[in-house]
Amino acid sequence: MTDPADLPATALLAGYRDRTLTPVEVIDAVLTRIEQWEPHLNALYTRYAEQARAEAAASTERWRRGEPAGALDGVPLTVKENIATAGCPTPLGTAATELTPAVANSPTADRIREAAGIVVGKTTMPDYGMSSSGLSSFHGITRNPWNLARNPGGSSSGAGAATAAGYGPIHYGTDIGGSIRLPAAWCGVVGFKPSFGRIPVVPPYLGRTIGPLTRTVADAALATSVAAVPDRRDHTAAPELRTEWAAAARPLELSGVRIGLMTEAGTGWPVEPVVSAAVGNVAELLESLGAQVDKVEPIMTDEMLSGLNDFWRVRFWSEVRALPAARSEKILPYIHDWIAGAETLTGAEVFDGYSQFDAMSIAADRRLDTVDFLVSPTSPVTAWPVEQTAPDGDPTLPFRHIGFTVPFNAGGHPAISMNCGHAADGTAIGVQLVGRRFDDVRLLQLAAAVEQARPAQAPWPVAP
Repeated sequence: MTDPADLPATALLAGYRDRTLTPVEVIDAVLTRIEQWEPHLNALYTRYAEQARAEAAASTERWRRGEPAGALDGVPLTVKENIATAGCPTPLGTAATELTPAVANSPTADRIREAAGIVVGKTTMPDYGMSSSGLSSFHGITRNPWNLARNPGGSSSGAGAATAAGYGPIHYGTDIGGSIRLPAAWCGVVGFKPSFGRIPVVPPYLGRTIGPLTRTVADAALATSVAAVPDRRDHTAAPELRTEWAAAARPLELSGVRIGLMTEAGTGWPVEPVVSAAVGNVAELLESLGAQVDKVEPIMTDEMLSGLNDFWRVRFWSEVRALPAARSEKILPYIHDWIAGAETLTGAEVFDGYSQFDAMSIAADRRLDTVDFLVSPTSPVTAWPVEQTAPDGDPTLPFRHIGFTVPFNAGGHPAISMNCGHAADGTAIGVQLVGRRFDDVRLLQLAAAVEQARPAQAPWPVAP
């Protein structure tokens, strides 16, 4: 029998409904899985074992009466540590943060509570979310379940590792340049970045989104449906949109659908051959399902990536310079090396850098003018050694691996990463699918079509 810790949320809910499973059994299985894996992965910042058991007992009684309290009643899940939960500090992955408990839930935490989901823990992230690694001056090193010597991705590093290891079926992360999709790619799971504004974010910021990491497309749709509720605390959030999330897991009929294949990012690292081959297989699969797949030009340019780097450096430098020296020196040295020299950039240079975000947004939107969807690698490179913050450790050019992901943060487009193969070291390779803004359901349906038709997946990793 399948371990309950490995079942998707849709299967758990079906089991609760027909009384072949109880939330108590599932929570026990998930907490056991966490005990097995956590000494090796370090994916969790906090654990709520006793609280989870108590909530599972209450959920089991509700299901016994046939009176579930919400769409996730009894489903174990995690949230990234920067998604505020009342009473828990949000260190933002860095030892430089003062550990002040959050005074209130974030909108996502409120929606989870209303849906009766059971939070078993909060997941780790790197310093300020400013890298795609599992290195944190506060949390230590988070590792990839497929290969403990490899990077799990970031900044939703703990969420990616927890998904692959089976810490429950749903893990909410955040994404401002690829921080959901990159760990999803290297950990071999589904990572969905909804359209900007779908899920309220506090504090809101240009391009920042919240979305789920799961093992199935249907679970990604379910998790998004719970959190995609307008909230006045985020002034950038979209209004109530009529969305048939229940239809999102139904594979899209691809006959006549136009898909643009983007094989190069236009800047940054060249695509590794093993990544090109794996993504090419997905393109061929889409053609076999009836889609019209044609190559399209890259979106990004060197100027865009360089400008974005300058803008983010200055933004972060302005925050770090305000910290007392005793706190600032606790930040990872790599981050200090990255922002070095930011104070000498002129106002014009910073404005030009900021403007590149808009240039990316326009270019991404134009690329979708003549196609329904885009398909590309999620990352040009495979997972790198876990001790490194970036593929080559160079802090002066830290974002050369996000050329496929960041333009869709700028444009606000929905984008999803899912597994399409494995590298020689065992870690996963991700393919990214992108849709037009607010076409989230059809994008999920495209992903469901790929999920249904792709070859059988490798067994999930097991704890050493």
